Amino acid sequence: MKSLDQTINDLVIANRVLAYEQVVDAYGHISVRHPQRPDRFLLSRSRSPELVEPGDIMEFTLDGEVVGSDKRPPYLERFIHAGIYEKRPDVMSVVHSHAEGVLPFAITEKPLVPVIHSASEIGLKVPVWDIAEKFGDTNLLVTNAAQGRDLAAKFAENSVVLMRGHGFAAGGQSLLQTLRMSVALPKNARVYLEALRLGPVKPLSAGEIEGRLTVMGTHETPATLRAWEYWACRCGCGHLLPGGGPSK
Repeated sequence: MKSLDQTINDLVIANRVLAYEQVVDAYGHISVRHPQRPDRFLLSRSRSPELVEPGDIMEFTLDGEVVGSDKRPPYLERFIHAGIYEKRPDVMSVVHSHAEGVLPFAITEKPLVPVIHSASEIGLKVPVWDIAEKFGDTNLLVTNAAQGRDLAAKFAENSVVLMRGHGFAAGGQSLLQTLRMSVALPKNARVYLEALRLGPVKPLSAGEIEGRLTVMGTHETPATLRAWEYWACRCGCGHLLPGGGPSK
């Protein structure tokens, strides 16, 4: 089990990586379940991911409430994270993004499927959640526990759920797995859209997805740590890695 300090550092790295890889811009966020308190999660205060620092990380309960007396403004959509953590005890990290690449599949009947090997972790099925089905006309933001739980119900046992006219939420069994999915998902969507212009597309099979997961794993492996180190150094956060990064 990682220490709380290293978990916070890892969460900062993940925020910066998502910004550098253009999965998020001024908006969007990633969280991690508390390493000692599974009934809580860690998420930055309301700040653009590219600017998140260790001191920005706040602690929340699974109903989306701030722990303690921290008065800094939290993200309005922290209930996305809370709902998924509450629904899925196996999920250790959650991301929410407005990546434009996935939006065509969130507003049409065409399902998003994995077509490139790096996106195998999104799974065979990517459901679409429409906030209007239960809550009518809203601003499309998930701003309370009821909406977060309804989203989590659609997320169900999947790894990704698209949000109609909005973006996506993804959850994995580790921070690194969630980060990998979030970087690969918009790339997969763009490749799929381009391929559809050429004709029928052959998606990954269940067996190919299983084979890929066997190689990559859900937690840290030599192959995935190579990417983690690369991403961290590329976005200027190598000093937050254990030992201060590869140069030390």
